Amino acid sequence: MILNRSLRLLLLSCPLKSSPFLLPLRPFSASYPMEKNKAKNGSSKSSPFEFNKRRADGFDETGKSKKNLERKTRKLNPNTTAYAQVVLGTGMDTQDTSSSVLLFFDKQRFIFNAGEGLQRFCTEHKIKLSKIDHVFLSRVSSETAGGLPGLLLTLAGIGEEGLSVNVWGPSDLKLLVDAMKCFIPRAAMVHTRSFGPSSTPEPTVLVDDEVVKISAITLEPPRSMEEESCSKSGEISVVYVCELAEIMGKFDLEKAKKVFGVRPGPKYSKLQCGESVRSDEKDITVYPSDVMGPSVPGPIVLLVDCPTESHVAQLLSAKCLESYYPSSDSGGKLVNCIIHLSPSSVTSSPTYQSWMKRFHSSQHILAGHQRKNMEFPILKASSRIAARLNYLCPQFFPAPGFWPPQHVTNSIVDSTPSDQDSNLGKSISAENLLKFTLRPYAHLGMDRSCIPPELTSPQVLDELLSEIPEIKDKTEEIKQLWKKPNGETESNTDLPSCLENIRRDDMEIVLLGTGSSQPSKYRNVSAIYIDLFSKGSLLLDCGEGTLGQLKRRYGLDGADEAVRKLRCIWISHIHADHHAGLARILALRCKLLKGVAHEPAIVVGPRSLKHFLDAYQRLEELDMEFLDCRSTTKTSWASLEGGKEEGPLFSKGSPMQSVFKTPMTDLPCLKNLKKVLGEVGVEDLISFPVVHCPQAFGVVVKAAERLNSVGERIPGWKMVYSGDTRPCPEVVEASQDATVLIHEATFEDDLIDEALAKNHSTTKEAIDMGSSAGVYRIVLTHFSQRYPKIPVIDESHMHNTCIAFDLMSINVADLQVLPKVLPYFKTLFKDEIIEEDVDDIALEEAL
Repeated sequence: MILNRSLRLLLLSCPLKSSPFLLPLRPFSASYPMEKNKAKNGSSKSSPFEFNKRRADGFDETGKSKKNLERKTRKLNPNTTAYAQVVLGTGMDTQDTSSSVLLFFDKQRFIFNAGEGLQRFCTEHKIKLSKIDHVFLSRVSSETAGGLPGLLLTLAGIGEEGLSVNVWGPSDLKLLVDAMKCFIPRAAMVHTRSFGPSSTPEPTVLVDDEVVKISAITLEPPRSMEEESCSKSGEISVVYVCELAEIMGKFDLEKAKKVFGVRPGPKYSKLQCGESVRSDEKDITVYPSDVMGPSVPGPIVLLVDCPTESHVAQLLSAKCLESYYPSSDSGGKLVNCIIHLSPSSVTSSPTYQSWMKRFHSSQHILAGHQRKNMEFPILKASSRIAARLNYLCPQFFPAPGFWPPQHVTNSIVDSTPSDQDSNLGKSISAENLLKFTLRPYAHLGMDRSCIPPELTSPQVLDELLSEIPEIKDKTEEIKQLWKKPNGETESNTDLPSCLENIRRDDMEIVLLGTGSSQPSKYRNVSAIYIDLFSKGSLLLDCGEGTLGQLKRRYGLDGADEAVRKLRCIWISHIHADHHAGLARILALRCKLLKGVAHEPAIVVGPRSLKHFLDAYQRLEELDMEFLDCRSTTKTSWASLEGGKEEGPLFSKGSPMQSVFKTPMTDLPCLKNLKKVLGEVGVEDLISFPVVHCPQAFGVVVKAAERLNSVGERIPGWKMVYSGDTRPCPEVVEASQDATVLIHEATFEDDLIDEALAKNHSTTKEAIDMGSSAGVYRIVLTHFSQRYPKIPVIDESHMHNTCIAFDLMSINVADLQVLPKVLPYFKTLFKDEIIEEDVDDIALEEAL
């Protein structure tokens, strides 16, 4: 039976309370998209729940895996525009991310290091990552490669066949590739190549073509026997040497013809290509040097990464570098620019400074997080949105952790002469998009023309008040919402008992990422920080860039404290936009707590995530304990409490039973989780299966009971997070009488076909889930990146609902007011036209 669009919409919009509670999910045709409207067995009345079973089973739309992805090939020209450019890493929110450097040619692009946030930064500044040919890692760690998984997946999703790049790194790269196999298709990683120390005095040549030669010099500090037994890999760093091809001198046509008697024709071409020819009029051999002007040597750029003083010692003794020192016996090659990726604690040391002085005629660019670069965020567009939201409603959007008042008047730009050539031989701090021009040779030197202007909070607010003068009155109206007594905003009978006399230091939900699929200009990918204040904190999902978002919310020191007090991280499923930032968070937590008595963080996630973390721990210490989501389901907890036998995750007869097998409970780890939850004041953390992909889950977090003002015991708040899912009975069951439901709403209501195809929810479907379960407040998140700033919403059925923005902080004591601020968001974005970026939509659909 074929269901037309309007009928299916009618079915999907049916009030769920009118249906039997645990109805089985009804998959639409597994042969999407050709038969996407066909209901299984011709049934259209058994249930309003529809989903794409093929996708839930782990197959894409066609069911065919991609073969090796396409690699770009282009005709190269050595006489090309060329420059080295710092593209990421010099801001307060990237303090713990290695800088990325772009080596640009007309027909080739090379990226050195791919830390978290690279895609988002490049999207904002219209740097096309699809043009990248090679990625080089100066070290293999979460600091230098945190953005690599997302980059590979994005490239693999471009076009019909997808794109691939060459990825180069020291020998530890093999360990990273082994770990990423858990969630990245093999086809996206077939061109990964690792290298070890050179067996000769010469650097290891990686790329050598008509335009550039790129070589590697590895630095590996010696380790004692004790260090060898306990240290991790990931300690090898690399110096990359980029040597541009020599440009041949100008051909002297008059001299060839009149002095040497060579007539116009093919011989001219041979001379220009370096071949000797016989004169047409004289009995002589004509050599290229006879008729060619002096050649122009190719510029040389070094990229140096010395993370520790031990690496500096290796740098000083590296024989591969001797031919690049100006004072060497061979005369030395002229190094025009050195980009220092080493941290400022290393570059400021006397030993390193003495090494830098050996290159007295080179331009030194310090890209290792000098303190003067820590004052402003690198993502200007999202920072502007955050500042505007803070002005409108500081209660839900506290002042971001950037732009502290004492820094606003400071300049982050070094005072250097305006003449480019006069900068040569000097040391300057890097700035985002700072260029060093390599060709044309006449323009060799620094170029600041692309550096984004400084953006301050007062500047943003002046713009806002100029564009929307009435926003000032709206801000005052919002303030009044908090000044009214409870009885005027909501009857006490409607207020859940769990919120009676609730304290502000009980719980706060911080939405760090509210976009889907990949980081965008205005929204990062999924992450929700549950701040339990003095008791600790939890993290639900941890997409790429989560650490940067914590810095934007809490500032540098505040973010470190937020990571320190993390006790449990829960991951909904294996898609990279929900966990690619996990390794960076865990590695930082381990570093911050080193030498301090603490317990490992507990990571709860799908089974395949454990494979990634186990493999990754060979690179970096993560100090974590893993628990499968299936071990935290309701039946698994019951087995811990009373030894009851576990049953299936889905209801009997559900098509999803083929995807979710009976769980196996890790009782010792589960007991440890129970202990940790008790310490942070949480009574339950229960995972429940949802319909998206294999091993996809939602979660219930319930606070312990407490005493009210008269000494009576009242239930604690209950928060539910759907993860990525189609509407399903399991969400409704888990959300019964929840205080807050955070539900994905990837698509607007008119895009129901896409929601079905990808097993996501529309706005109204998400609200219906909460309404059917009697939820007090609904927060919509995980919006398609086709909605740059604010999604398409229908306010008519959002009386208890609000939409999420990045860095939004919802204190449990403010839940009464939450839905009332929604109309004010529309005022703030009233002039925003939803501009659907075709490239972004295509990528999102592919991913």
